[in-house]
Amino acid sequence: MSDEGPTFIELLRINHEFPGPYTFKVIGRPERALVARVLLAVREELNLDADPPFTMRQSSGGKYIALTLEPYLMAAEEVVAVYSLFKDIEGVVTFV
Repeated sequence: MSDEGPTFIELLRINHEFPGPYTFKVIGRPERALVARVLLAVREELNLDADPPFTMRQSSGGKYIALTLEPYLMAAEEVVAVYSLFKDIEGVVTFV
């Protein structure tokens, strides 16, 4: 670790056990198959044969969809790779 503190990957390794499931939350607009685009991007990045476990719910006003994904990840670097996908998906408003 550097004098500036741990990096994001170092924090992931300290606070999360890999391999294991990791929870991602994505919030977006319910348009143009957002859920399908997010799932496909995660499947392709992680080389999965099927969609990772996920749940979805719509906001009370119907303006947003909240998607929770829990893929099984082998390493902290996969977390970073998946997060980098979300910023480029049309319709995604935010993610954590």
